[in-house]
Amino acid sequence: MSRPILEVVALSAEDAAAAEAGGADRLEVVTDMAADGLSPSLETFTAVREAVGIPLRVMLRLADGFSAGGDAGIEELCARADALRTAGAEEFVLGFLDDAGQADLRAVEAVTAVVPGCRWTFHRALDRAADRDALRKQLADMPGLDTYLTAGSPDGVAEGYPTLLAEAARGAAHEPGYGPRLLVGGGLTLAHVPGLRRAGIDAFHIGSAARPEGWAAPVDPAAVQTWRQALDGD
Repeated sequence: MSRPILEVVALSAEDAAAAEAGGADRLEVVTDMAADGLSPSLETFTAVREAVGIPLRVMLRLADGFSAGGDAGIEELCARADALRTAGAEEFVLGFLDDAGQADLRAVEAVTAVVPGCRWTFHRALDRAADRDALRKQLADMPGLDTYLTAGSPDGVAEGYPTLLAEAARGAAHEPGYGPRLLVGGGLTLAHVPGLRRAGIDAFHIGSAARPEGWAAPVDPAAVQTWRQALDGD
């Protein structure tokens, strides 16, 4: 197996530097974890970019929940994406659902059109979709989509574990809609890692696990290193 990806949530340049020192491969750059992660300011993005040399995926999300916010929200999301791209962002994280609980294709297409050629993650909106398989097929041909961040369930990896194993198997079988990489996060613990690795999953996302003292404290490089060693040891 190839070396697994370890992605760490970064709220600041301090977080970013600590995560890189601990062995993170990539950062998800956000703000406001009380709302489960919103788009960072340009100043925060720039500070993080200058602090580290590893890839960054920048959140495009304006409010808690998974609605794009209608025409006004889509317009603001596009403006935010354009500004971040102009500032040097090359990879993004996004995900919008419509009122029926499926992918809001109008919003996804509008936002990704502003950042052509950029790779992006569809985040845990997948875990709130009315039909996961239908959503994957909706997005199967979206340019740039290379990753789904998912716990397999809105209640976290412990509940979603069987779904993650099943989706990994469908990806290995090259089923339509299952080509993007599974990036597992949301209640992920070290105890979950061996089984997920055996299933072929090779990307892991941590937020609170990198902060033993809570979200008010910065990333602890030693905590990240513990994950790095665990992933490399499997």
